[in-house]
Amino acid sequence: MVQTVRFAQTLDGRQGYIMTVKRMDNVGIVVEDIDAAIEFFTELGLTLEGRMLIEGEWAGRVTGVRGQCVEIAMMCTPDGHSRLELSRFDTPAIESDHRTAPVNSLGYLRVMFTVEDIDDTLARLSKLGATVVDEVVDYEDIYRLCYIRGPEQILIGLAQQLGQHTSRENPLERKR
Repeated sequence: MVQTVRFAQTLDGRQGYIMTVKRMDNVGIVVEDIDAAIEFFTELGLTLEGRMLIEGEWAGRVTGVRGQCVEIAMMCTPDGHSRLELSRFDTPAIESDHRTAPVNSLGYLRVMFTVEDIDDTLARLSKLGATVVDEVVDYEDIYRLCYIRGPEQILIGLAQQLGQHTSRENPLERKR
């Protein structure tokens, strides 16, 4: 097994070789209607890579949910670098539901996608029930951004790049 390591300094000033993440593999979202979620994310531009049933004692040892039977669908972004795992649990029953919680709730889930044309994307997704949370905002002539509610009230961010960020400076750093 190849381990990725690098020399780094931690926030508290310690230095040394640390193990680094190779990549983010996927983001998972639990849904009730997996077919509607697949249709929605396909319209957004993701491709269905595969769909399967996950069950057995081994699966419960990974998730901590014993006796689970879950159908998953793996969706892939057009560039092939990111994946979205949609999951629908047959068993056990869903324990909690945070879909109507405000976006500043602890542990809240939001996934962001870069799109070519935010207006076209909104027009297509609205036909599948998507609604804009508040409004589309122009951020410093760099991005047009908005949050939408997708299938089952999933919070999704959309970003359309307007121009090139000319500075090597991180735009989030200058806001602090």
